[in-house]
Amino acid sequence: MTRDLTIAEIRLTPVLVADAPLLNVQGVHQPYTPRLIVEIVTADGITGLGETYGDTQYLEPARRLAEQLTGRSVMDVNGMFALDLGVDAARLEAGVDAGGLRGRQSADKVRLSVLSAFEVACLDAQGKALGLPVHALLGGKVRDAVEYSAYLFYKWAAHPAGVAAEPDDWGAALDPAGVVAQARQLKERYGFTSFKLKGGVFPPDEEIAAVRALAEAFPGHPLRLDPNGAWSVATSLKVAEELADVLEYLEDPTLGTPAMAEVSAGTRVPLATNMCVTTFGEIQEAFTRDAVQVVLSDHHYWGGLRNTQHLAAICAAFGVGVSMHSNTHLGISLAAMTQVAATVPNLHHACDSHYPWQSEDVLSERPVFTGGRVAVSDAPGLGVALDRDALARLHRRWAEDDGALRERDDAAAMRAGEPGWRTPVLPRW
Repeated sequence: MTRDLTIAEIRLTPVLVADAPLLNVQGVHQPYTPRLIVEIVTADGITGLGETYGDTQYLEPARRLAEQLTGRSVMDVNGMFALDLGVDAARLEAGVDAGGLRGRQSADKVRLSVLSAFEVACLDAQGKALGLPVHALLGGKVRDAVEYSAYLFYKWAAHPAGVAAEPDDWGAALDPAGVVAQARQLKERYGFTSFKLKGGVFPPDEEIAAVRALAEAFPGHPLRLDPNGAWSVATSLKVAEELADVLEYLEDPTLGTPAMAEVSAGTRVPLATNMCVTTFGEIQEAFTRDAVQVVLSDHHYWGGLRNTQHLAAICAAFGVGVSMHSNTHLGISLAAMTQVAATVPNLHHACDSHYPWQSEDVLSERPVFTGGRVAVSDAPGLGVALDRDALARLHRRWAEDDGALRERDDAAAMRAGEPGWRTPVLPRW
């Protein structure tokens, strides 16, 4: 039977998803974070799913792209990337991303973040039409399960009093003992065997002590520390020296390729990044200056699953390691990450994932971590299905919001608990 793979309808559903009070250099996560769910429906009734950031700056380009794609073939992914999404560069701040801590803002990064969700949705629909998993469309899997790392955060016990939020049972983590307790919970629940601590929250000596406590509690387990550019070159070198015997890698200790290159030249600890190499145009300087030894890809802002494979190939050519970055995301994105990660031969580090922190999802069945890994689905497409009641509920929360939560703003969330808080000027230490 010949299928009609013409795109008949595209549904865009912004949602607000519960998030825990997780601390970082810019502040704390809001009680709810915006995401955008994309559904591409073919004339034959096949629905492909995608997911990306849901802040306002992504919504209008997504609507514009949806209008242009209707009537085109779901197979024409290359043609989609040539379309004009009308992203207004003048409206973007020329500074570090204020929410996802993923480098500098740019019109192209916003554009690719929108396109990525539509590319994933097209691949999901293609797979369902052909009876093939997405990894088969990408050339086939080289592993049956993808390893993820426990993502540790300094954390308040709850969002500030008077702030509407969903409860969680994780408790506070504000010192080394709290960080180790959190790591034990994540290991017991999901079986993780490597650990990454989001730093840049407390003075470096306190975060060194937390990593040391993790090394004592989990001997031989890979450890990572990510302060999101909070430190000077001198501080970065000091921390690297103090933790050289226990770190798998040090992620974005300082801001910018020149500073990262200076740190790299002074330490044997590998440096990783999702802040100074976030576009293809940033690769040449970073790789030729040996500023980074591991790039953390993210299919959202790199422009999808195929671009993730392109990035991995470039990393392999330069002898640079590759893994995956994670921002607050739902199960559609975790499924997409897992499908593409299964196809990357040179993926030698466990991937990041915020997903264990998300108590809510729009899927009928949550992806499962077993032994810190997610099995690669061989079902058609991404292998996931929507829970329409959950989608409607999370969209209703977004629709009823007064606008305060439709833009991620960790500094504003921090001021609810610490009224005098101002986003630190980096380097902070």
